[in-house]
Amino acid sequence: MSNYKTVFFTLGILQIILGASMFLPIIIQLIYSEIDSSFFGASIITIVFGTLFFLSNLDHDKKLNLQQAFLLTALSWLSIAIFGSLPFIFSNLNLSFTDSFFESMSGITTTGSTILSNLEITPKSILLWRAILQWLGGIGIIVMAITLMPIMNVGGMQLFKISSNDSSEKILPKSKEIALRLIYIYSSLTILCAFTYWIFGMSIFDSLTHSMTTIATGGFSNYNESIGYFNSIPIEIASMLFIILGSLPFIVYIKFINGNKRIFTSDIQIRTFIKIILIAIIVLSIYLIFYDGTKFNLRSIFFNVISILTGTGYVNAEFDGWGSFALVLFLALMFIGGCAGSTTCGIKIFRIQILYLFISNQLKKIIYPKGVFVMKYDKNVIDNKFISSIISFIYLYFVIFFILAALLSLTGLDFVTAISGAATSISNVGPGLGNIIGPNGNFSTLPDISKWILTIGMILGRLELFAILVLFIPSFWRN
Repeated sequence: MSNYKTVFFTLGILQIILGASMFLPIIIQLIYSEIDSSFFGASIITIVFGTLFFLSNLDHDKKLNLQQAFLLTALSWLSIAIFGSLPFIFSNLNLSFTDSFFESMSGITTTGSTILSNLEITPKSILLWRAILQWLGGIGIIVMAITLMPIMNVGGMQLFKISSNDSSEKILPKSKEIALRLIYIYSSLTILCAFTYWIFGMSIFDSLTHSMTTIATGGFSNYNESIGYFNSIPIEIASMLFIILGSLPFIVYIKFINGNKRIFTSDIQIRTFIKIILIAIIVLSIYLIFYDGTKFNLRSIFFNVISILTGTGYVNAEFDGWGSFALVLFLALMFIGGCAGSTTCGIKIFRIQILYLFISNQLKKIIYPKGVFVMKYDKNVIDNKFISSIISFIYLYFVIFFILAALLSLTGLDFVTAISGAATSISNVGPGLGNIIGPNGNFSTLPDISKWILTIGMILGRLELFAILVLFIPSFWRN
């Protein structure tokens, strides 16, 4: 077990950070006179466990091999979800362990599905804690996607290696430097977003919590009506802008700071991302004009397309009444997701692009059997091994989606709830479709077994499937 000391040392640090984060809601408890011991007790337990992990693994060798990178990834999210659920368990909301763990996992995976049915009377400290979990989950996934995922070769993420000669031994010192830059950029965007919300009329508390869940594309709100509660065009425009900024590859911000001023217009993922948003808005607008002109509202269409594509899950309208085509389109957008190396989830834009290149390449080979066609993505030649990792990821994504949907229907959920619940958990979106878990519903009335199935879907989707599944293959540990 000695060679796993780096993993447990890092977990210790993460738990100490999580425990320290619990002191922020204590300040809110003092301001809003919500004094109880929920956060203090949870904080002490988390810090004690973190310190034990930290001190007992001080003599670690500061290196991560492939197995350790995968183990660290899975255990990080799992341990933070477990310890992050303690404030919910200790609170006076009378939540079961299942509900507390569901809310915590939904937060840390930036899913945004909630079991809290009346947010307006929920303690402010709990609302802040939900936002903190999403904020930590957002920065966690960015750092991991840019530093760990490329070495792990998960579903084509090797395309985003910092440089071509990175090995796991070399990457750690460089990762530290890049991680600090990412945290700086992420924090700056959050502060800017909070300030913008405040200028446009949100209270200081609302602007703080909503900015954290906006940049993290998490979607937890302090109100049952989500962003629609404010009924403010400037707030919705600010929200869309910062959701898009959180959905861009964060490595692009580093390149921009390093002097590449055209990177936002030249990046191939960003261009396709913007095209998908515009096409979805145009298609949905045309459909609603012909389907039911009274339902056509450009403001709602813009907002909900951006929110669902990026997996944020904020809502400003009851899109359940927009007809079946709108629901099918939203389901498709859930699967696509945002850019790789951002806070969004889903299949990711670059995989959709490469799948398109592969299919068009296959068609060319049928038309010109003797032709030689080289596949390139963003000026990089793509080999067959890379293509197979992308196709296997997309295939596995849909297989797991159908398994989740089948399991949810076995627990007694209706067709729309089961299908959209599976999609919303694996794509980390937040609200599903239908009356129960739709834009105006929540997940509180679902059976406990359904909540556990959704929780598994959330962590699988957030950690790009393979990062979890590979841990269950015995031969992986023998290599």
